[in-house]
Amino acid sequence: MDFLHDTLINWYAKNQRDLPWRQHPTPYIVWLSEVILQQTRVNQGRDYYLRFVDRWPSVDALAQASEEEVLKMWQGLGYYSRARNLHQCAKQVVEQYGGQFPADFEKLRKLKGIGDYTAAAIASIAFNLPHAVVDGNVYRVLSRLFDIETPINISEGQNHFARLADELLNRKQPGLHNQAMMEFGALHCTPKNPNCLLCPLQAQCLAFERQTVMQRPVKLQKLKVTTRYFNYLVIRTNDSIYLHKRSGNDIWKNLYDFPCIESEKPMTAEEVIGSEKFSQLIENKNFTLVKNSATYTHKLTHRTIIAQFIEIKLEEKLLRIETKDLFLTPEKELENYPIPRLIDLYLNN
Repeated sequence: MDFLHDTLINWYAKNQRDLPWRQHPTPYIVWLSEVILQQTRVNQGRDYYLRFVDRWPSVDALAQASEEEVLKMWQGLGYYSRARNLHQCAKQVVEQYGGQFPADFEKLRKLKGIGDYTAAAIASIAFNLPHAVVDGNVYRVLSRLFDIETPINISEGQNHFARLADELLNRKQPGLHNQAMMEFGALHCTPKNPNCLLCPLQAQCLAFERQTVMQRPVKLQKLKVTTRYFNYLVIRTNDSIYLHKRSGNDIWKNLYDFPCIESEKPMTAEEVIGSEKFSQLIENKNFTLVKNSATYTHKLTHRTIIAQFIEIKLEEKLLRIETKDLFLTPEKELENYPIPRLIDLYLNN
């Protein structure tokens, strides 16, 4: 496979993007960039990466931050479990390894939020250890190069691609090989409009020969998306507003939104205000309906949120609902709390 190794590395040398995490790929930098870039476009992730490194230049500094600070910095990236795992992992590295990432794939794999892909990226790029990475770009390149019909989102397919990537790995330069493979998929062997006519691997590409390029990789249909209806109550009194801290295993854990009445189907503002849950929340206090927002549609991986925001003004504070999860805060301090993208969109509309 010397031809593949040489071709990829030569292509990478000429075409790689100038990305900040490639300048000094320490274990911390590789880890941080990979976590941020999971399910995030490079153009968006770059700004978050730069802000994180500026605020927390080392894993020790990140470990000392509060979870709320990390979630606030992460705001807008989505998949907030990544941010919570990032923070927990930093603490683990400091507590278990004295602030130094272990140069061992299995030990890396046991850290919070680090799976096979991220462990392989750190091991190969930061420590030059022979572990192949397999991400969406690698799946696409390999499935086309070898015209593989096995779906990439089932165990059989994942195991097959992992073995193949390992067989093809350049063991003399594993980090460089992995970066070249991923960059080739991101820039050249793209999901739409791949540059097949000028591809340096065209002669070896079975999908090009068989005209199946656009059918690769194969992916089974996604899980059914469920729809949830959120009727948010934006409750103000004087210059303060009620906030709700989300907990449990639901979406947006440990982020802040407004008190919410969830329904099985769309409700009008009048129906929400006339509901028993509303009466229990407002405690029969006098209120003024200020306005009702337009409908917001917010799509997550397996859920679609249909939301409306009902703004209410109270003449006096609520008493029974003052808890750690539902509390009154000065409206000018809202910017200090990590909030979901949906709430941010509403507040900035």
